[in-house]
Amino acid sequence: MALNDKGRPTRPEEVTETAAPAGTFTGNRALDVEEGLIFEIGRPNVTGVDLPAPKGAKSRLGSHARKAPLDLPGLAEPEAARHYVRLSRRNYSIDAGLYPLGSCTMKHNPRLNEKMARLPGFADVHPLQPVSTVEGALELVAELGRWLVELTGMKAVAMSPKAGAHGELAGMMAIKAALRARGLDKPVVLVPESAHGTNPATAALIGFEVKAVPARADGTVAVADVKAAIDDRVGAIMLTNPNTCGIFEPEVAEIAAAIHEAGGYFYCDGANFNAIVGKVRPGDFGVDAMHINLHKTFSTPHGGGGPGAGPVVLSERLAAFAPYPFVRIEGGRPKLVEDPSSVAAGETPYGRLTAFHGQMGMFTRAFAYMLSHGADGLRQASEDAVLSANYLRACLSDLMTVAFPDHPSMHEVLFDDRFLEGTGVTTLDFAKAMIDEGYHPMTMYFPLVVHGAMLIEPTESESKASLDLFAATLRDLVMAAKRGETARFSQAPRFAPRRRLDETRAARAPKLKWDKPVVAG
Repeated sequence: MALNDKGRPTRPEEVTETAAPAGTFTGNRALDVEEGLIFEIGRPNVTGVDLPAPKGAKSRLGSHARKAPLDLPGLAEPEAARHYVRLSRRNYSIDAGLYPLGSCTMKHNPRLNEKMARLPGFADVHPLQPVSTVEGALELVAELGRWLVELTGMKAVAMSPKAGAHGELAGMMAIKAALRARGLDKPVVLVPESAHGTNPATAALIGFEVKAVPARADGTVAVADVKAAIDDRVGAIMLTNPNTCGIFEPEVAEIAAAIHEAGGYFYCDGANFNAIVGKVRPGDFGVDAMHINLHKTFSTPHGGGGPGAGPVVLSERLAAFAPYPFVRIEGGRPKLVEDPSSVAAGETPYGRLTAFHGQMGMFTRAFAYMLSHGADGLRQASEDAVLSANYLRACLSDLMTVAFPDHPSMHEVLFDDRFLEGTGVTTLDFAKAMIDEGYHPMTMYFPLVVHGAMLIEPTESESKASLDLFAATLRDLVMAAKRGETARFSQAPRFAPRRRLDETRAARAPKLKWDKPVVAG
């Protein structure tokens, strides 16, 4: 099997479907129920709701009207409920076990947050309501923004971005607007090689040229390399701190000073803010703009495309350029600023970022998390997240290879695949074997600067007992690999509802539509 430069198989092994277990008529394994796709079990003549045909209604679709039935599967109400409950049991979640994805901060979501988000006035607020009827919601948004400004040491915040990449877009557009306002033509953005992929994508999307900055052998960015890359065309740098290798950048203040001296701005990716909340204020080391993943740092584990919220905080140099809409407190009451008619002196928004203000459910959950923790609790959460990562590092470093041993880990610890050399077990095999042990794999093959990367982020949510079991499981897998038990890995997962997929073909030729099988004869 050939490997590409990231250690992934380019030609997957042949795999077989899981056979039905011997001894059961249905193919079920107790509560593990074997069920077909909803299209296979549904009948088109069954529906949970019977409505009479409308009388006198005429179709306005003309030639666009459907010529054949929708062919949607029909299920009785109990069948539909059972189907989706069974599907939910096949999903791994933070409520099912430790979720070690690095750079994703999949922490416990306190149920108090959910209760608050479901309060009337928050849960049922509508974006087209008159502003006079949503003052309580706006006050919550404004107070949450005040906490974010205080925690980051910044001047202003734009609350409307819907996710991390959207926040990056908002921050970089503010930087572009500030450069334009100063009459500067600085079209180049510096991006470290170890950055999240959204960083160069965001810069390129709004017309910047991206210039890569190499990472040092120890996983950090050198101020000397940044200075070497700076010329009169460089308008900004996008840097993650703590960085994607799980390390706090030791020269971050010097890097900020260098970019400021050149007339540029410092954008900080806030994906790893969970490691430093209450300990370090990004504004104090020179950051001009930083998005904050509310769905990471302040609970609400995310996945499947949502939910998310990515407010971006802005320094005094960029505060005036915050986009519409934003909330301002006037006379002790919140005021929603949505157009130029409401702009105050000194405010020069670069435009409207999004139609409506933001994600009310996310705002409420994050604010409930902040209030229930308090300032000291938020700081302790950061300390515990860093402690958890370094505890796993200490438990595993004698068997697994730490990618960058010269620096202490922040909230995530990064291993590489050198410990698997000579075993016949790949990084992907190791990840699949974790599924059999009841764990979601850690982040694999990222950051790209590390071959066979395994990025583990336990967060502060896990108890010592939980971390001990996870560490013991990984130790057992490593020792099994070194003993030559390759079948345990190459055939994994053996106990999941389905065996290993042909991931390469699934990514390159996805089958997005179910077609009814053709029956011969």
